[in-house]
Amino acid sequence: MEYEFTHKPSYTHLIVTLEPGESVVAEPGAMVGHSETVSMETGTSRGGLLSSAKSLLGGESAFANEFTAEGGRGTVTFAPPSPGDVMDHELRDGTLYSTDGAFLAATAGIDIDSEFGGLKSMLAEASLTPLALKGTGTVFIDAYGGLEKLELEAGESYVLDNEHLVAWDDEIDYSIERVGNLKSTLLGGEGLVFEFTGPGTAWYQTRDMDALVAALAPRLPSRSE
Repeated sequence: MEYEFTHKPSYTHLIVTLEPGESVVAEPGAMVGHSETVSMETGTSRGGLLSSAKSLLGGESAFANEFTAEGGRGTVTFAPPSPGDVMDHELRDGTLYSTDGAFLAATAGIDIDSEFGGLKSMLAEASLTPLALKGTGTVFIDAYGGLEKLELEAGESYVLDNEHLVAWDDEIDYSIERVGNLKSTLLGGEGLVFEFTGPGTAWYQTRDMDALVAALAPRLPSRSE
């Protein structure tokens, strides 16, 4: 399999070239188009790539589209739902965690899971239901706006707003904290944050979709007008 990005970084397209028999799985609505040698099948499982319907939750769909090259090489083009960038991340028997709605596509060999054990209650407080992308292969994560990579040395810490967080690896430690009191949370625009401590890597997006919606809401006409 080969892939390339076009229109980076503001309106990134992901173009995947598949050899005969190769497949890639993507979120419904992510496909822009594909060649005639590529077939598409929608389902909730695929031979271990998606563990089950519960594997995609929160901002992710319970279904995924599988694209397979048949009878020759083929290409598939994907695009995220919001304007921004897409990153590729290679896994070698490892794990990458992604936040709600950030998963775009994955190659064969990647299992998509949502089992977080004791972390569930903590993540629920942050209104996050992240996916654990495990195995060997390539995963593609999208962001609203630009993508920044945060690499922390051992003992080094950094705080990220949960609305900007996109993904993190399985080496980094983190905790979730509430910023300020209830009044400052409601009026100040801040709420829950992740404090990451190295060694490890996290990725974040430069824009916040909820902040955009909040900025546009007062300017939209009401039904009574």
